[in-house]
Amino acid sequence: MRHFLSSVLFLTALISFSQSAGIIRGLITDEKGDPIQGVNVILKSDNRIGTISDIEGVFEVGLPVGPDILTFSHIQYATREVEVNVQAGQTQNLSVRLNPKNTQLDEVEVIGQQERDAIDPAAKIDATSARNLPSAGGDFSKVLVTLPGVAANNELSSAYNVRGGNFDENLIYVNDIPVYRPFLSTPGRQEGLSFVNTDLVKDISFYAGGWESKYGDKLSSSLNILYKEPEDYHGSINFGLLGGSAYVGNQVSDRFKYLFGARHSDTRYLLGTLETEGQYLPSYTDAQAFLTFDLSRKGQQVNRTKLNWLLAYGRNRYLTLPESQTTDFGSVSQALRVQTAFEGRELLNYDTYQTGLNLSHKWNNRFLSRLIASGVRTTEKEFYNVEGAYRICDVDNNPGSNSFNDCVVTRGIGTNFSYGRNTLNATILNLELRNELLASDWVLLEGGVGFNQNQMEDELNEYEYLDSAGFVINPNDPNSNILRSVFNELDLTTRVYTGYLQSTIFSKDSAHAVNIGGRINHMDFTGETLFSPRFIYRHKPNWERETSFRVSIGQYVQTPFYREFRDLDGNIRENVKAQRSVHFIAGMERTFIWWGRPFLLTTEGYYKRMSNIIPYDIDNVRLRYFAENNATAFAYGVDLRLNGEFIRGSQSWFSLGILNTMEDLEEDDKDYIRRPSDQRINLAFFFEDHMPNDPSLRVYVNSIFGSGYPLGPPNEINARNIFSGDEFFRVDIGFSKSLQLTKNKYLKVLWLRAEILNALGADNTLSYSWIQDISGSQLAIPNSLSARFLNFRIAADF
Repeated sequence: MRHFLSSVLFLTALISFSQSAGIIRGLITDEKGDPIQGVNVILKSDNRIGTISDIEGVFEVGLPVGPDILTFSHIQYATREVEVNVQAGQTQNLSVRLNPKNTQLDEVEVIGQQERDAIDPAAKIDATSARNLPSAGGDFSKVLVTLPGVAANNELSSAYNVRGGNFDENLIYVNDIPVYRPFLSTPGRQEGLSFVNTDLVKDISFYAGGWESKYGDKLSSSLNILYKEPEDYHGSINFGLLGGSAYVGNQVSDRFKYLFGARHSDTRYLLGTLETEGQYLPSYTDAQAFLTFDLSRKGQQVNRTKLNWLLAYGRNRYLTLPESQTTDFGSVSQALRVQTAFEGRELLNYDTYQTGLNLSHKWNNRFLSRLIASGVRTTEKEFYNVEGAYRICDVDNNPGSNSFNDCVVTRGIGTNFSYGRNTLNATILNLELRNELLASDWVLLEGGVGFNQNQMEDELNEYEYLDSAGFVINPNDPNSNILRSVFNELDLTTRVYTGYLQSTIFSKDSAHAVNIGGRINHMDFTGETLFSPRFIYRHKPNWERETSFRVSIGQYVQTPFYREFRDLDGNIRENVKAQRSVHFIAGMERTFIWWGRPFLLTTEGYYKRMSNIIPYDIDNVRLRYFAENNATAFAYGVDLRLNGEFIRGSQSWFSLGILNTMEDLEEDDKDYIRRPSDQRINLAFFFEDHMPNDPSLRVYVNSIFGSGYPLGPPNEINARNIFSGDEFFRVDIGFSKSLQLTKNKYLKVLWLRAEILNALGADNTLSYSWIQDISGSQLAIPNSLSARFLNFRIAADF
């Protein structure tokens, strides 16, 4: 109640700052006077305020009073800026005419973009929505979880799985440069933020399957991020209870642009809502720079030779001193409680350096080459030794009893001890050459070669025991209570050579498009050479409502990295081979008018047949592989997404994913069983609204529901994944108020923001710890995630 009252008082204060506003209504047409649908209308001083023209070319947007500039942009038309002077409480009419783009200077680049937009099965995400989405720590990956087919049940981690895959099966690129997440962290609270800095993002494309040959080799998904290339001086600073960030960008000259960003995350207040009480000292800091150079000679076309340079450093220092934990679980008829007292600490440190160069050169108006080179160096340490003395008891849940809510029967007393001294030093190098040739007005040829080298130095020294009898048994005894004990070193260097060739062909009326290609992959360590053919067909009939149909078929392979070489006991097995998956996808996109505003409905059905699979179990956010290609698997489902202006001038979307994924292990006595990532139903939505007469006062709602993941007792192969865990349900709400600082020389807009994280106080379960009581029964103890938390943030744009 106290948090709720605080939220109400804060909102009341925000409304008191509310400024009067006016309405701009208008019609957008082309040079022939025909209306243009889908034009982005954005307020230049605050790109979070805007709308999109409907099928009749009509738009309407509420703006704060005073002079400003509206920017009108469309992929097929030249961007235009119009000065407006908004009067309080008045509606002004505006007529805007846009001219077609002149694409002669950047013909190869523009046509290539048109091809991708026309045929690729990518989900587009508005970068502004990604920044506004309320979440714990403001991590970029949380916007992905609102898409169909993408699942995650941990608000403290950047890990996600797609259509029944796992966390390691996702490609991530920033301006075609591959980036990586930490390797050693086990609990999600140790990770820090994901690599992608939302302040720097310009465009987001996400492929949940069926992507083209040029986008690489992994089993599940590909995420392609474009960072901004600023045209003028601008930036932002924001800070709150869970950390802050700052960025600045500018075009210094016609030949140089820069973008710098820094973030700091400190989630100690949020971690204080966990069931485990103690001292939490998390600290994550990173800095990134994205530099753009025009290396063209004088007199040549702009950006004929262009260099993008990405530099990044991430520093994580995580320390926990756990003290105690009380967990209630069970059912109405049998209420149980576990009380644990801890002694010890958890420590995770990592320093990661990443850099990448993307050099592009236009040989002529039809031929473009790109040379992409990148490197990653990371040093990670995970040290922990935690002893927990626990007591399991039955709880009296009879409200009329004198012992109500007290322990009445003790089921077991014991000790759990975990010890680890793990280190990792990794160096990852990538080099790739890509070429694009516009063979004719309707044919685009693309091809390239690549090289990847991974050097991993990993030392694993950990053990864990569970003792309900008060003493430790010899670990060599098969009846020992020691759950895991391993000490070994891995010094592994692998090299992968790749190549691809593909062609995109359009019909002259653009109603039909075909992309056909293949990718070859050779890994020296395994000696495997694999070929992956891929095919995409798109049909766009000439209907009144823009509609397109798409079919894609292709093979996707994933060579072992380093974790796949370790089995469940931490032992190293070198005979691991690449995993394979064949994707069959059929989809449809259709635009329609609802409430006088445009909406887009996307539907996809898919089937994935997987072979040579390496089974795994999930330990929080760490994957523990069997280190054997001894399983086959499949996944099928349907994904639906509806996005548009549910509220005029605000982008929102609803997503639904239905999934079934199962696997068959050679070593168990069963047929197909559920995979660890089998989340049957995933429903999510992001909703944005604003006050009708004051668009500067906004509310954002991010909601996720997911059915339970499978689970089973440890070290019992035939009981693996036989139970279903609890559902995951979470609602995060954000409120913001923007204040136009027209008289301030340095700042343009001041933002005040309040976020209610886990607004409904859902008691979500991350994982389960298994304990055996005195009768020999296995009990699954739930480990809960964070509770409700009220976060405040202040931001300033300049």
